[in-house]
Amino acid sequence: MIEERVDVDRTDEATGQEVGRDRRRKEDQHLITGRSKFTDNIVLPGMLYVSMVRSPYAHARITNIDTAAAKESPGVAAVLTGEDVKDIQGSLPNAWPVTPDQVAPPHPAIAVDHVAFSGEIVAAVIARSPSAARDAAELVDVDYEELEPVVDLKAASADEILAHPDLGTNQSALWIFDSAEAGTGDNVEDAFCDAEVVVEREFRQQRLIPAFMEPRSVVVDPTGEQFVMWSATQVPHILRLMLALTLDVPESKLRVIAPDVGGGFGGKLQVTPEEVITFLAARHLGKPCKWTETRSESLLSAHHGRDQWQRIAVAAKKDGTVTGLKVHLTANMGAYLGLVTSGVPILGAFMYNSIYKFPAYRFECQNVFTNMTWTDAYRGAGRPEAAFAIERIMDELAIELDRDPMELREQNWIKHEEFPFTTVCGLEYDSGNYEAATARAMELFGYDELRAEQARRRESGDRVQLGLGISTFTEMCGLAPSRVLGSLSYGAGGWEHASIRMLPSGKVECITGSSPHGQGHVTAWSQIVADELGVPFEDVEVLHGDTQISHKGLDTYGSRSLVVGGQAVIKAAKKVIEKARPLAAHVLEANVDDLEFSKGKFTVKGAGDDQEGLALTSLALAVFAAHDLPDGMEPSLDAEATFDPENFSFPHGTHLCAMEIDTETGESTMRSYVCVDDVGNVVNPMIVDGQVHGGLVQGISQALWEEAVYDAQGTLVTGSFVDYTLPTSADTINFVTDRTVTPSTTNDLGAKGVGEAGTIASTPAVVNAVLDAVRQFGVEDIHMPCTPERVWRAIQDGRAGGKTSTPQAAQPHFEEGAPNSDEPSTATTDGSGR
Repeated sequence: MIEERVDVDRTDEATGQEVGRDRRRKEDQHLITGRSKFTDNIVLPGMLYVSMVRSPYAHARITNIDTAAAKESPGVAAVLTGEDVKDIQGSLPNAWPVTPDQVAPPHPAIAVDHVAFSGEIVAAVIARSPSAARDAAELVDVDYEELEPVVDLKAASADEILAHPDLGTNQSALWIFDSAEAGTGDNVEDAFCDAEVVVEREFRQQRLIPAFMEPRSVVVDPTGEQFVMWSATQVPHILRLMLALTLDVPESKLRVIAPDVGGGFGGKLQVTPEEVITFLAARHLGKPCKWTETRSESLLSAHHGRDQWQRIAVAAKKDGTVTGLKVHLTANMGAYLGLVTSGVPILGAFMYNSIYKFPAYRFECQNVFTNMTWTDAYRGAGRPEAAFAIERIMDELAIELDRDPMELREQNWIKHEEFPFTTVCGLEYDSGNYEAATARAMELFGYDELRAEQARRRESGDRVQLGLGISTFTEMCGLAPSRVLGSLSYGAGGWEHASIRMLPSGKVECITGSSPHGQGHVTAWSQIVADELGVPFEDVEVLHGDTQISHKGLDTYGSRSLVVGGQAVIKAAKKVIEKARPLAAHVLEANVDDLEFSKGKFTVKGAGDDQEGLALTSLALAVFAAHDLPDGMEPSLDAEATFDPENFSFPHGTHLCAMEIDTETGESTMRSYVCVDDVGNVVNPMIVDGQVHGGLVQGISQALWEEAVYDAQGTLVTGSFVDYTLPTSADTINFVTDRTVTPSTTNDLGAKGVGEAGTIASTPAVVNAVLDAVRQFGVEDIHMPCTPERVWRAIQDGRAGGKTSTPQAAQPHFEEGAPNSDEPSTATTDGSGR
């Protein structure tokens, strides 16, 4: 899998600037030489090992648990059941109650008397070796009274079967945004009543599994003054706080360390049952305990992502101008609410309007419980779902109006001279140039030539048809202003913390609250600090992921690290310079106001270019000695800063995909893929390329390969990599990527987020391309993933004049909390909007 880069300027090393330079990642050397330390590598004296006993049933009452044989098994130290810990385990936290009346069951780490999904933990065995723990876990005898599970999302929404009978409903929360009520736009009902064209569709966002490279693992050492937890987590600071609150442990007695973490994709943005159980086991026995999941456990019980029905309707004039947008989601929470489960679909609420100038908008989201593994953040978290729906419906509108889909988009998007632009959701897009990114993408793609080839193939009745797919996207990232998150009832802020330590030797330590799991923070932060302080890149050490060292932070997710965490680093570095200024003036016998700082040195204004200047690193040694400091100066140049952004950042781009479809077999082949992204100013092009590259594959995989499938009994039937299809390098092609730049105005770097952009944009581009290839056969939609079988069946159904492979939505039906329908879709052009 090779990426082709096109005409991208690389900063000349001769300038001396680190930001913008292709630096190889500092953190890679120990990874590729086998010196990495993942959580499972940690071995402590006297360590015990934990194995979980999991329910084979999706829905059942626990009537009895017999642990006698397990306790007598060789090497077993203890067996814990829900009954043993029910008074101390608390309930796993949900930090995002999206409505005041949100309904949610308690979420125990170990089930006590009721299991709500297949894979839920019912007991934990602690033994002297992993094998002894696994063997003993097989001996735990659990009696169940099996109950009927709810695994169909629409049936769950209608409360046909209850996932938690005690709740009396499966409906957790109904969250609504209406532009007229919010004062950010017009009345959407008026827009639809006055519409000349209405197009409505229903799309399925399938359930996905964050298949990170490193399985989850946790080690807890209770033998010191503090409990020390090592965990493969994206959120050590949040984990520490939530453990303290859940288990009623003083936060000062908890130290959480995220060592090397082998990927997350949102899947490690969680407080897991296993972390709680391992902590309880270690505290109970007074010995270090470790749990590491198998891959099958990971696929079964680590939280899943997506899983929605999306009903979307667009109102427009006959000339193609969009006038209104309605969205109704039915979102699958699974069996429980995890850390941000309920808020994930809400994150997309502000992005369905995307780059388009909709004057009226209404969004409804019904969160629903089922007897399946709970869902939570997965790369993009709500925004890929939004981008998919709006880019699909824009294609449908173009088909209805017999317009070129790119022309229709351009007619309705925000023009570059209109920035900053306040959207119908009330967000202010600070910068962007959709025209430039699109023009470059179309040039690289050869859009007109491919359209001509497509026409020739259709006319000749070629067995292999060509389809072109478009995705013009933006996203809100850099999660983000605390006041905004507060208005959405999120249980934390959006700030980030950093500190700079100037060591006497002239070296620099940068401590960040952003906790990486593969993004390259150590390298990028070193480049930022090197430029700000004028020190060599090699002399910067970046510390992270340990709540004892980095005592404050909100961790890594939502493409926030650089634009929030990186800005905190800049603020801390500027404070270092200001703290050093009085000392520099003292040494140079100059007035503070007469000093300039550049490239690591203080100089006196007007003293000429031949002055040597005073290096910041030499001042660090002088402060350490403290022999001759200005009156009142403390002997320290160290500084810290907390940055709370005033706005999100809004990267954007245009992605174009060409797919070839064998109409006799349904096989799809990617012919070409071009993306031009605008992520603002770039700190390290090599890292950005890697982020885009990985994101593309992940989004393409949703379109073509990945899906978590349950049977009617609620059993996961894609519980291994044999059945859950992940892409390999052999499954993809050479991508052509490029960038345009409109700097963000929300941070000093002018940067925007990049970690999720590829995933957000690529899925609709691929699906639009697949559909574009087979529309002439009467195909309107194909459920993701667009497997050969589904594509073939859609073609056969379309040719026969029947339904395509995807049930479509009925005409607009957006009553609050109303269940979805499977009636055929319609489009009207009679002005009635009905």
